[in-house]
Amino acid sequence: MPKPYSLDLRERVVRFVEGGHSRHAAAAHFGVSVSFVVILMRNYHATGSLAPKRSGGRRHSKLDPHRAFLLGCVAEKDDITMPELAAELVTAAGVQVAPASISRWLIRNGYSFKKNAAGQRARSSRHQQGAARMAHQAPAPDAS
Repeated sequence: MPKPYSLDLRERVVRFVEGGHSRHAAAAHFGVSVSFVVILMRNYHATGSLAPKRSGGRRHSKLDPHRAFLLGCVAEKDDITMPELAAELVTAAGVQVAPASISRWLIRNGYSFKKNAAGQRARSSRHQQGAARMAHQAPAPDAS
């Protein structure tokens, strides 16, 4: 992530625009983008500050406050699906979240679910019967 522009440059840009020049002229004069000048002036008029906003850092999930509820639901019903868990959260706390967000949150918190000990996907009984039938068939005779 790029570093924010210095306070010195920000002050000079604001003085230039406040001195009667346009935002486009300020961008060309100082070699910065027009969007930077526009956003800088908007934030300066709104807050009175030239300091850049914080960058980086870890965002906190809106699921963190509901940790006990979510883990309780998973412990109560270990085969609960993510859409079911999302519906439970809406019913209990009024928080609407995508099922994929819940899945990522659970993985970040150390929970994962494997369908069987080998870690393979479960197959339908129809597929398993076909595979077993093919394994027991005699090989086709050579037509040589």
